[in-house]
Amino acid sequence: MLPQKHGMKVKQLKRIAIKIGSNVLTRGDGMLDVERIADLVAQIAALRTRGIEVVLVSSGAVASGRSEIRPVKKLDAVSSRQLYSAVGQAKLINRYFELFRKHHLVCGQVLTSTENFSSRTHYLNQKNCMETMLENGVIPIVNENDAVSVTELMFTDNDELSGLVASMMNMDALIILSNVDGIYDGHPASPESNVIREIPEKADISGFIRPEKSAFGRGGMLTKYHIARKVADEGICVIIANGTKKNILPDLAAGGEVVCTRFRPAEKPASGIKKWIAHSEGFARGAVYIDRGAEEVLYGTKATSILFVGVTRLSGNFRKDDIVRIMNEEGRQLGVGRAGYDSEKALALIGKRNARPMIHCDYLCLLDSDTGNGKAPEGK
Repeated sequence: MLPQKHGMKVKQLKRIAIKIGSNVLTRGDGMLDVERIADLVAQIAALRTRGIEVVLVSSGAVASGRSEIRPVKKLDAVSSRQLYSAVGQAKLINRYFELFRKHHLVCGQVLTSTENFSSRTHYLNQKNCMETMLENGVIPIVNENDAVSVTELMFTDNDELSGLVASMMNMDALIILSNVDGIYDGHPASPESNVIREIPEKADISGFIRPEKSAFGRGGMLTKYHIARKVADEGICVIIANGTKKNILPDLAAGGEVVCTRFRPAEKPASGIKKWIAHSEGFARGAVYIDRGAEEVLYGTKATSILFVGVTRLSGNFRKDDIVRIMNEEGRQLGVGRAGYDSEKALALIGKRNARPMIHCDYLCLLDSDTGNGKAPEGK
């Protein structure tokens, strides 16, 4: 078991992302727990009085819609999700709006999709929208636009979305609220199991985690762990805690003795564009294959760009500035980066010298061989 450090202090919080999972917001019958939502809104209002800006990533739209409509015929998983969320989003955001108004606060809805993160332009437009909301005292409530999403275009779950939002908005912390106290060193139901209170930088504890999915959501603790590890490696403190506990958010923000799992953030935060690239692996439009010599240089002591002289082939149809995977001769992924050319122009330059880099080192993120998470090349 990893050594425990109790009451680890986080830096003074000015801006945080809070993800509330389906198992926190729903009752045992799958319907929304209105009292729980009201309590969490009151806690967020308490954070706002301390001057902490909050972006809320909230599940619950599907559960909200399920309580309002009965399909006329049996639907497949995607269609039922689209139907319930289309109805449920309206109901859920209205509930949040009325609850926040009781605390003299205004919230606004941000529905997003993977497409808004795969394009740098869409990414920055989305970021600017939420920055403007925060500047004007509005609490952004973010959720996937399930009504127009299909399986292959969905986020893994709202844990992934919350990690993307925390990274995009350069948060001081990401708080992921579940219905358990954190990550345990055994089965959570076992009396011999304990919550792992702190996870050091680069530590891998995935072996402790059981792969079960949550009862009403698409994710599970293993997904939470992988997202938390990636976000912490970018310099953001991540906390997994029990959202059903009284006053959990103010207690966490105060850095008190709360039973939870904290991921210690990397000491050297990544730049904004590096964070985008690191989180964009799933949105890659193609791949760039490099030879062994280029691979060795890439993992050297200095930051290195991907030059065409070391490129052996390309795959996919991508545009300039799209995200592409970097692959070695054996087909193992080495990292991701932003393409300096579209695929047609790049194809004509393979093996050439004296051309601008296929991927500049400033827009390159290597995968850590130990954790599988992104990191900037050494020297950057």
